Amino acid sequence: MRVPLIVEPVVVEIMLANYFSIFYSGIEPYLPVTFTALAFMASSLTSIHVLLSRREPGSSIAWMALVWLAPLIGVTTYLMFGINRIKRRAESLRAAEEHVLTPPKVVPVSPSNLDDHIQIEPNAAIRQLLPLVDNVVERSLLPHNDFTPLFDGDETYPAMLEAIEEANHSVHLASYIFDNDKIGRRFVTALEAAHKRGVEVRVLIDAAGLRYSIPSIYTRFRRTGIKAVRFLPSILPPHFMTINLRNHRKILVVDGTTGFTGGINIRSHHLLADHPPHPAKDLHFRVQGPVVSHLQEIFAEDWAFCTGEDLSAAEYFPIIERAGHTLARGIPDGPDEDLDKLRLVIKGAISSASKRIRIMTPYFIPDPAMVSALTVAALRGVKVDILLPGTNNLPYVQWASMAHLRPLLKRGCRIYFSSPPFDHTKLMVVDGIWTLVGSANIDPRSLRLNFEFNVECWDRKLGDCLDRYVASRIDAADEMTFDDYERRPRLLQLRDGIASLLSPYL
Repeated sequence: MRVPLIVEPVVVEIMLANYFSIFYSGIEPYLPVTFTALAFMASSLTSIHVLLSRREPGSSIAWMALVWLAPLIGVTTYLMFGINRIKRRAESLRAAEEHVLTPPKVVPVSPSNLDDHIQIEPNAAIRQLLPLVDNVVERSLLPHNDFTPLFDGDETYPAMLEAIEEANHSVHLASYIFDNDKIGRRFVTALEAAHKRGVEVRVLIDAAGLRYSIPSIYTRFRRTGIKAVRFLPSILPPHFMTINLRNHRKILVVDGTTGFTGGINIRSHHLLADHPPHPAKDLHFRVQGPVVSHLQEIFAEDWAFCTGEDLSAAEYFPIIERAGHTLARGIPDGPDEDLDKLRLVIKGAISSASKRIRIMTPYFIPDPAMVSALTVAALRGVKVDILLPGTNNLPYVQWASMAHLRPLLKRGCRIYFSSPPFDHTKLMVVDGIWTLVGSANIDPRSLRLNFEFNVECWDRKLGDCLDRYVASRIDAADEMTFDDYERRPRLLQLRDGIASLLSPYL
């Protein structure tokens, strides 16, 4: 009869410890060399990727310096923040592109028929902007649209809620921030009511934007049965490497025929009449006419990316009646196939100006090429007015912005700072005829990292209206001259310079 061999746990632990000690003592002499070789290999491979994929020499030098001086931190940071991993190609939508981009009964605007829609001087430089955007955006400029400016949440939210309440077929809503507050809950109630009466309701919210309120509004949507999804919803794998990318678009499309877009998120601090603790001004637009199909198309692409559901059917892209006299075109931008489109359009508009450029933006960190374009415009006699918030809701962004103002002020651009409340408006008007509206700021985050949506508009009436709006805001603002800038304490200038080093990711 055999007696089972019984080994006490403590004996097993001692045996394992001895084995590990022997193993470690065997490899210990080689560990420094191994880790050094691995660090060298990781830094080398990362540097190769930087050289092959980064386009700005300054950025490339900074990344390579980081990965060689601090290999572990540098390589990890580059993997998280330095590589574009989003490639959204909705092939099913692209197959229907002809229907989406040129709706029936609409003849797109081209350089040859521009004069049939709007009167522009024969030799005006801004004429050259049309073929430029044609080539950059690869989306048609559509006639017969109407854009109604909606100022602040006090005008925007009632108009959006009314459109949702009148919806018959579909409601598609995308927002960067959707707070769980008074106005956020009103939107949920309106969307739930539409859902209950048989309207197809789809809501897309950026995951980072949901974190502005706790608990998030997303839990309310899940209880309603509404189709609601989050864009890049997790900081865990597989999304850990995309935590720096955000869907910053603001789009509402009702029944495929009425749209809303601009800069307003869904949160109560835009309701100025309620005197919120942190009020913020902003500008949004009600959109009608064929260009609404562009809003619908961008929502459909984002929805397909998040859910795989195809929204390219004709029922979501109905024939849209003529609504006004504005020529308009949707311009998506993001770290995918749309990268740099908006940056090129803005630079093209600056170069095409002959009289006046007016810019409003809450976050202004222009790259060197854009600074050059603005200063060259000022030097050739174009009046360049830039209106920024006097007190920013993100102080470190304002510090970085200040570091970029010196060459603009020196070459004749005029910089103004608006008085409170904080102004979140994003607007650009060129020669009172061309306007750019939408979600993008003029900073590296919007133009390189975020998914944005803007619309270019050609319309003297709309351009004049918005030009006068900017002028009224400038009249109440404080101008900063070059001498004012130079008299600022050196300590503040040093702070601004340090902040500007982080500008690509602010």
